[in-house]
Amino acid sequence: MAEQVGYLKAQLREKEQEIAALKNKLAIYEKKNATLVPELHDRVMPLTPLKARTALTKEDILRYSRQLLLPELGVQGQLNLSKTSVLVVGCGGLGCPLAQYLAASGIGRLGLVDYDEVEISNLHRQVLHGEEDQGQPKPLSAANAIRRLNSTVECIPYHLQLSPENALQLIQQYDIVADCSDNVPTRYLVNDACVLSGKPLVSASALRMEGQLTVYNYDGGPCYRCLFPIPPPPEMVTNCSDGGVLGVVPGIMGCFQALEVLKIASGHGSSCGQQLVMFDAQSAKVKSIRLRGKLSGCAVCGEKPSVTQLVDYEAFCGSAATDKCRRLNLLSSDKRITVQDYKSIVDDEEPHLLLDVRPLVEVDICHLPSSINIPLSSLEKRKREHMQLLEDRIGQMKRQIVGVCWPSVYVICKLGNDSQKAVQILGEMSGSEVDNIAVKDIRGGLMAWAQWIDPTFPQY
Repeated sequence: MAEQVGYLKAQLREKEQEIAALKNKLAIYEKKNATLVPELHDRVMPLTPLKARTALTKEDILRYSRQLLLPELGVQGQLNLSKTSVLVVGCGGLGCPLAQYLAASGIGRLGLVDYDEVEISNLHRQVLHGEEDQGQPKPLSAANAIRRLNSTVECIPYHLQLSPENALQLIQQYDIVADCSDNVPTRYLVNDACVLSGKPLVSASALRMEGQLTVYNYDGGPCYRCLFPIPPPPEMVTNCSDGGVLGVVPGIMGCFQALEVLKIASGHGSSCGQQLVMFDAQSAKVKSIRLRGKLSGCAVCGEKPSVTQLVDYEAFCGSAATDKCRRLNLLSSDKRITVQDYKSIVDDEEPHLLLDVRPLVEVDICHLPSSINIPLSSLEKRKREHMQLLEDRIGQMKRQIVGVCWPSVYVICKLGNDSQKAVQILGEMSGSEVDNIAVKDIRGGLMAWAQWIDPTFPQY
């Protein structure tokens, strides 16, 4: 019996030693991991210049051997990459593949700017993020992924909104800027800051099945304002949340951006300083058109610039500096109702017509069963078959409720933007069944319905 007790005690001591050894090993790994997790910045911090290198290490040669064999790059080109810093504005569909390939190629320093957090709707195109990253700041999620890919690259995540107050200070600290944003105010802001700082700007965009790329303020070429002196009306601008995008398209355009950044950083030079590269995913074609040169009367880079400091770009563009779905206010309050108001109308069984003006592809995703679908594009073009359908349905309702007030028409879309345009169009129609009919849009559209009325209704 005593021998058994002694044996068990010896086994226990052995297990305790194993546990202690494992705990010590875990502490070492946690310490190593802590050095790999980048610090998240919520403001602009001063950076020390990158150290110039004169030779590649054995590890560098092994890691980058396949691109070192290229005469267009070679050892000197690789050394040039290692001393170059790049600021990536936006860690979304464009910024993810761009940052990934810049890090893989051995760029010296990467700054990652984004104000947003990872959402599940991002993952089909924003390939540096994963399901486990939901709710994390995008720049931190992207930086962690990049560190796992190439820990020798200095990666600085900035979880902040780029603004006139911080853009110049941030951009001045980097050699090249890549604009991966998805809104007009940020494009003007980044462009002006690059011109004032003398930095080349590699810019791309992607929407639906198409993409574009050019390099601004480079080698005597034009800036963004040279080509677009006046911003477009806010209601004419479409982003991915509104118009959709096939995930691989921003991936391709982000790779195009990475290519131009690497060419500039390596000393090879970009050919896109006065070229617009256009990619059509539907036909799998790429074409390039020559842009006009630098505009002598440009407000920021011209001979007598009027923009000598950063301004209020949201006021200049008439829209918010955000990639989120925009909210338009085209109608007076008496021509709009809330989803709660519409729910009461449905519950009280008030006679009305619900008009869904989204494209058919969106109606196929989800719709309210009581609605009829006439796309906004059909209303704008006054398509005969759809206008006849609308008049027939309104006329039918009028005949069914003789002796009481006319029924109302309520217009709905995804977010309450297109529905306002539809109300304006219907209000301009005369000599039809729509005359004397109250037409109102539903604020916030179907996404507000899903948020406030029916949580089982799909959101997209």
